[in-house]
Amino acid sequence: MTDFAAFDTRHYRTVDVATGYDGWSATYDGSVPDAMDLDLLDRLNPGNLHRTRAADLGCGTGRTGTWLRSRGAARIDGVDLSTGMLDLARSRGAHDTLARADVRESGLQTGAYDTVVASLIDEHLPDTAPLYAEAARLARPGGRFLLAAYHPHFAMVSGMPTHYTDASGEDVAITTHVHLISDHVRAALAAGWQLSGMVEGTVDDTWIAAKPKWERFRGHPVSLALSWHLPV
Repeated sequence: MTDFAAFDTRHYRTVDVATGYDGWSATYDGSVPDAMDLDLLDRLNPGNLHRTRAADLGCGTGRTGTWLRSRGAARIDGVDLSTGMLDLARSRGAHDTLARADVRESGLQTGAYDTVVASLIDEHLPDTAPLYAEAARLARPGGRFLLAAYHPHFAMVSGMPTHYTDASGEDVAITTHVHLISDHVRAALAAGWQLSGMVEGTVDDTWIAAKPKWERFRGHPVSLALSWHLPV
C-alpha cells in the first residue's frame, strides 16, 4: 500500500467510509458515471450470468446489482457499510438480500457464489489482501471475482482523493489509500485467484465533456477492472 498523503493536493476534511457514503448517498448516482466502473466490467466480457448467484461487496446504491441483474444473475446478495447507500439499493430492488457489513467480513455463505463483484471500494481499505481472501471464501470452485477500481496512477497524478460535495457545498474526502496494480496481483494470487482479464479506462472525450477541467489528464488511466477465477 502506497500512502496517498504523499500525493494529496486537495487536503479536504476527511471522514470515515460509513460517514462519507451516508453523506454522499443522495447524489452518488449523479456524480459517478458508468465509464468509471460498469463500462469496464462490460469490457471484461463476463458473458451471460443466467441462473448464477452473485455476491455484491460494497453494493452502494445498487448500481452494480442492477448491472448483475441485467446480465442475468438469478440471485444477488449485497453488503455495504453505509445505511444511506443500503436504503437506496433497497429501493432499487436489484438485490435479493442486503445487509450492513464490512466487505472483509461479509457474513455471506462460504462457497455459495458463482460471481463475486466489488466496485470502487478497494481504495478505502488499508490492504487489499482481506478483500481478495473474503472473495475467495465466498466463491465456489471455478467461480470468478470481478473488481473495478480507482486507478492508482490517477490518484497519484491528480492528487485527488475519493470525495463528494456535501449539502453545505463543502468538498469532503473519504479515507483513501493507493493500491498499485502489483498489490492487487500479489493479494489475489495469495488468496488462490488466477487472472483471466484486465481493462483500463482512460480520460477521453466522454470524461472531458463531463469534467472539462480534466483536459490536462487526457489519455491518463482513471480506472481499471480485473477479472479473476478460482481453479476448479
